[in-house]
Amino acid sequence: MTDHELDPLPYEYDALEPHISEQVLTWHHDTHHQGYVNGWNSAEETLEQNRESGEFDTSGSALRNVTHNGCGHILHDLFWQNMSPDGGDDASGALADRIEEDFGSYEGWKGEFEAAAGNASGWALLVYDSFSNQLQNVVVDKHDQGALWGSHPILALDVWEHSYYYDYGPARGDFVDAFFEVVDWEEPNARYEQATQLFE
Repeated sequence: MTDHELDPLPYEYDALEPHISEQVLTWHHDTHHQGYVNGWNSAEETLEQNRESGEFDTSGSALRNVTHNGCGHILHDLFWQNMSPDGGDDASGALADRIEEDFGSYEGWKGEFEAAAGNASGWALLVYDSFSNQLQNVVVDKHDQGALWGSHPILALDVWEHSYYYDYGPARGDFVDAFFEVVDWEEPNARYEQATQLFE
């Protein structure tokens, strides 16, 4: 069984201030994200024990917990990596070119992504869809409802209330604006190039 672990943040807890506070990053990473890691490990342990014993009564719920907690861990890890104290510029490189191609313009993509963030009960994602060979914006509720099969997340924005309410209250749109002040496009660009090398 793989033992999943929570990696440290790739920057200091106060590095994204004033856009995201040290307090929110501390709670969000150390407590909330850790909970998904723990939940994934617990579910995997249950499945392993059930396979060994031949008793599968609890396997169905454990499988759901793998999906929920595993997606929670993966998307949070991506969220942390997508941001940087050096972020805030517009998209660049091959990903910027592809955004222009698939959405018509950076502004067209960003407006649609912001709409996804305003409608999601979980995450707004920019994904590379290997089935249709194009970028897509995706509204994901919780961590795994609304995901697109064959897609690879490139950019992730967590819009659960725990991500922003302490800093912004109910003004989710202000948090979305703040996210763009810390997005480091070098990381999603590298992730996009990796995904397209696999499938194009």
